[in-house]
Amino acid sequence: MALDHSAVRPAGKRTRRRLANTAAVALLALTSLSACATADDTTTPPVGPSDEITLTVYSGRNENLVGELFERFTAATGIAVDVRYGNTAELAALIAEEGANTPADLFYAQDAGALGALEMAGRFIALPGDIIEPVDSRFRSRTDAWVGINGRARVIAYNHTLIDEADVPTSIFDLTDPKYRGQLAWSSQNASFQAFVTALRISEGDDVARTWLEGMIANDVIDFENNSGLLDGIARGEAVLGLTNHYYLYRALTEDPNFPVANKYLPNDIGGLVNVAGVGVLRDSTKQAAALELARFLLSDEIQTWFANETDAPEYPLRSSVAPAAQLPTIDAINPPNVDLTRIADLQGTLEMLRAVGALG
Repeated sequence: MALDHSAVRPAGKRTRRRLANTAAVALLALTSLSACATADDTTTPPVGPSDEITLTVYSGRNENLVGELFERFTAATGIAVDVRYGNTAELAALIAEEGANTPADLFYAQDAGALGALEMAGRFIALPGDIIEPVDSRFRSRTDAWVGINGRARVIAYNHTLIDEADVPTSIFDLTDPKYRGQLAWSSQNASFQAFVTALRISEGDDVARTWLEGMIANDVIDFENNSGLLDGIARGEAVLGLTNHYYLYRALTEDPNFPVANKYLPNDIGGLVNVAGVGVLRDSTKQAAALELARFLLSDEIQTWFANETDAPEYPLRSSVAPAAQLPTIDAINPPNVDLTRIADLQGTLEMLRAVGALG
């Protein structure tokens, strides 16, 4: 998986940066468009065969990761795939703006928030049972509008040369204990972190979420530019514990087997949220049958196993018949909260809260 290893802030620097997040702006614009959907916008035409042989896919997933899969699909089916790669939120906003004229047949999103926003805008058809039923109901739309393809768990990454695993908290709520002051890290501008805070608001309520954020800030949490930088900062000892996604560690270990960081998974805790990358088939596509074949292909045992075992940063397969990589705990072991992932499209309230408490400029 291609991960961003850009430079991190200087050691020990604790500043609040001005929000410069075009993805967040795009998703907010998309949410506004969703609120304007009319009855005509939610009409779903029947799925049928098409004479077209080229699918147009808008992919928020990186070409270095999924480009090979589209080539495999073409080799297996004879259906060509024309892929437009880009930022997930910006592509979702583009689909909404293009409306019935969008060339996209299938949207492959990096996170459930963008899928949820398009679902609320009525942009997707309902997926058939053979596609959705192999996936746990926690990781697909409750109206069958989209389905998760792979998942990522939130974890506490920690420097195992500076703290014993037994001393790492098993809940994100324990991180506000003053004994961790000056040892904590997050990446407040990262979309996955903002999705997690949204899930925290949904699961526990705004008051609990605000109190937790304020407690982290009181503990002098260090704000890194991105998750890769956060992990590197923990390895250098700038922080001891940090909130991130599970898969960043495995890429780092591939590059350096002595990388001094480990993951702490958080069973039965909102901090162990499993978010998804997933797909939806566009309502206005004239090639829905072929797009559904691509969704089936991505959820096949072969490709789900590939995601688990053949990348340098293993993600969770979401087809229930496929086991995760050996180094990962099962999703059942994590037992993440049953949050309606469609609702994490509600980014506006999260950004307002992050600004209000001083986590964002």
